Amino acid sequence: MKAKPKTLQQAIIHFADPDNCLKFMVARRWPKGVVCPTCGSKEVRFLSTRRLWECKSKHPRKQFSAKVGTIFEDSALPLDKWLVAMWMIANCKNGVSSYEVARSIGVTQKSAWFMLHRIRLAMQTGMFTKMGGGGKEIEADETFIGGAARFMHRDKHRRRITETGTKDKTPVMGILERGGKVRAAVVPTRRKHHVQGEIRKHVKAGSAVYTDALLSYQGLHPYYAHAVIDHAEKYVDGKVHTNGLENFWSLLKRGLKGTYVSVEPFHLFRYLDEQVFRYNMRKQPLDDCARFEYVLAHVLGKRLTYSEVTGKVGTTPSVPN
Repeated sequence: MKAKPKTLQQAIIHFADPDNCLKFMVARRWPKGVVCPTCGSKEVRFLSTRRLWECKSKHPRKQFSAKVGTIFEDSALPLDKWLVAMWMIANCKNGVSSYEVARSIGVTQKSAWFMLHRIRLAMQTGMFTKMGGGGKEIEADETFIGGAARFMHRDKHRRRITETGTKDKTPVMGILERGGKVRAAVVPTRRKHHVQGEIRKHVKAGSAVYTDALLSYQGLHPYYAHAVIDHAEKYVDGKVHTNGLENFWSLLKRGLKGTYVSVEPFHLFRYLDEQVFRYNMRKQPLDDCARFEYVLAHVLGKRLTYSEVTGKVGTTPSVPN
């Protein structure tokens, strides 16, 4: 196999060859040899004229491609377009719009939009271990995602911005382990049971947790070494601050406002997955190719249909918890 591409230009040239695409995909999906996704048999033969494999065992769906069982399944688009789009979204700091992807790889905007959502599914980082412990410090904070009040028409401003807070905006909860990774999720409200529920779900008991002065954080002290910074007075008091998460919120909102412009609450968790991935994979020695390979390594066993992504399956779309 040729040397791995290191830049977007090299990736476009490298993956323009269908053989390179297939070899790259196979080497990461089946490092120990191609196996049938239906029965698990290694007794398969390659049909070079169709770029498919055929299992020698007798069962339905004997023939299969490298796309079967991945986010690429049932897509008529070739791998060269998929892999270039994946490279772009994995490495563009502020995200990449479906219009830009459509122009870059020669597909419709609708197709590019669906592609990006499927790639975001592969970017989900399933974290089962809790953060903190061992003297590590945790920051917890929340924010609202929605239109900026200063850009609203006064009638909309009067309806959506009230004396008691915001309306029609989506609350998001973030938890950051200093020197480590961040986790973010859409929450129903900023009330105590939702906010503290996220902290107890992701943070080990006894960890040092720093938050702002939101009343919903009151009551953490018996379980955590909880310290509060009141932003009405100052933003830093020694180690007590939430500036790490403020930095993450800045990156997230810059991408949402500057690149994606308008994001429906129904899809917001997908954009969170995207930004969390890039933030957690930002440090050296990781390079663009390493981030791209990480996403490609997580395409297996994940499916997202167009009906699901447009909310046409099941009940009316709502903000995911």
